[in-house]
Amino acid sequence: MKKTIITLAVIAAVAATVGGYYYTRPGPEPTVTTVTVSRGDIVESVGATGTLDAVTSVTVGSQVSGIIQELYADFNSIVRKGQVIARLDPTMIQTQIEQARANLVRAQADVERLKVTLADARTKLERARELSGRKLITQQELETAEVNVKSAEAQLRSAQASLSQSQASLRTNEVNLEHTVITAPIDGIVISRNVEIGQTVAASFNAPTLFIIAADLTEMKCTANIDESDVGRIRPGQRVTFRVDAYPTEEFTGTVSQVRLQPIVVQNVVTYGTVIDVPNPSLKLKPGMTANVQIEIARRSNVLRVPNAAVRFRPSAEIFQALRQEVPPDLNQPRGPRGRMAGGTGAAPAGASQPPASQAAGTEPRPETRPGATTSAGAAAGTPRPGLAAPPGERGGGDRRFDSNDPERRARMMERLKQMPEAERQQFLARLKERGIELDAPPAGAAGRPRQAPEQGAVPAMVAAGSTTIDSLFGPLPTTTSFGRVWLWLSGQKQIKGPIPVRLGISDGQNTELIEGELKEGQELVAAVQIGGTQVQGRGTSGSPLIQQRGGPPPGFRR
Repeated sequence: MKKTIITLAVIAAVAATVGGYYYTRPGPEPTVTTVTVSRGDIVESVGATGTLDAVTSVTVGSQVSGIIQELYADFNSIVRKGQVIARLDPTMIQTQIEQARANLVRAQADVERLKVTLADARTKLERARELSGRKLITQQELETAEVNVKSAEAQLRSAQASLSQSQASLRTNEVNLEHTVITAPIDGIVISRNVEIGQTVAASFNAPTLFIIAADLTEMKCTANIDESDVGRIRPGQRVTFRVDAYPTEEFTGTVSQVRLQPIVVQNVVTYGTVIDVPNPSLKLKPGMTANVQIEIARRSNVLRVPNAAVRFRPSAEIFQALRQEVPPDLNQPRGPRGRMAGGTGAAPAGASQPPASQAAGTEPRPETRPGATTSAGAAAGTPRPGLAAPPGERGGGDRRFDSNDPERRARMMERLKQMPEAERQQFLARLKERGIELDAPPAGAAGRPRQAPEQGAVPAMVAAGSTTIDSLFGPLPTTTSFGRVWLWLSGQKQIKGPIPVRLGISDGQNTELIEGELKEGQELVAAVQIGGTQVQGRGTSGSPLIQQRGGPPPGFRR
């Protein structure tokens, strides 16, 4: 019995030791993926696909029907203006010319015969008048002589008209004979030949195409179809780079010259044709090539670049526990209805105003009524949304609100009001009225000036301004600004530090320009954390580096 008790005690002690070890042993070591703050160039661009073509190309046809007798030009032939490039069989037209000449001779003979007839009728009329004066002939005979003169004159005019018609017919056939010789209308290169010797061309309804001549292939154009979501950022004069499959390692350049207004709808996808001028001095580019185009919207040179993966990273409490760090207090706070910054915290920025009662139930406010909301991508930096309070950090200098005397902001606000539900629109108008803003009232200085209907036939403003194309009326693109937060990786301590608020500019899809923030070149930022082979996603993680636009800028930043 004593041995049994000792054995059971030993087994219990071993089990307690093993259980305590498994209970107190550290968890799996987390794997931290980092990216580095670097310095370099950032180019924001819009991608599209286009087709290369000659700037000027002329289709050469035939105005007469016939058989191709000779061809003096082929594909890639360099031709000069007036040079003979083809000849039709003129036999049929020459026969028509001979027939027209015979008709002309007959018409001339008829005219001569009728001139003699008219002269004889006039002589007889004079003799009849003398005899009638002597009472030697009757009145009826005199009238007959007068009728004969008028009849001869009418026949002569008819013959003269037939003579003119015969002359015109002869001239038409002679011109058709000249058209059997096809000449080049411009200096250029033959890029298409559609006929062969012996082929019959018929010009009954439409002129058949014989050749296509490109004026100058050292200057080409590329017509790219830009999606409707990107066309607002395209401006004439923007730099373009593109590649073609024929030269995959070579990059070509061009310049945007025109953004056409005609929409192209294919399967409910709307695109707009954008014409790009392309120099081609080496003649490497050929008409019809497909170009993969990148239109440069904005460029920043030698700036600090923050990888987008670091801006998207949002740590969670599980990540801090795995790294044996204290969980920041804001991660334990409940999600607020608004005022959340990019890190996904529930605490509102210092100085932010409280949400209205209608928004206290946890519903996300509309962008038009969200205090502290920044402008969307592409909107001008530094312009708060109309009708909203100034962002945090600016309230100390006065409460900047919607300026009802600004025509542009007033128009934008009215447009947004039209899209709101009726109940929400009435609530919003009531809040503005409490602030002393009357959207229905005319702007200051406009009282007593009723809106006048445009006069019929009035000159449009763009014409009155002297603009010849609408491209010249496009304004410059506004500056893109956004806010975010990143987390530093302290490799020596194996801990993350942050959050560090940053102000960001343009992005190329991989990196984003750093405008303001306590970051230096070479610092490591956290992009992802894996615990036990599983990547842990923090709260608020989003695929877009511009998630921070849902709230105001971090404290200490000004718009």
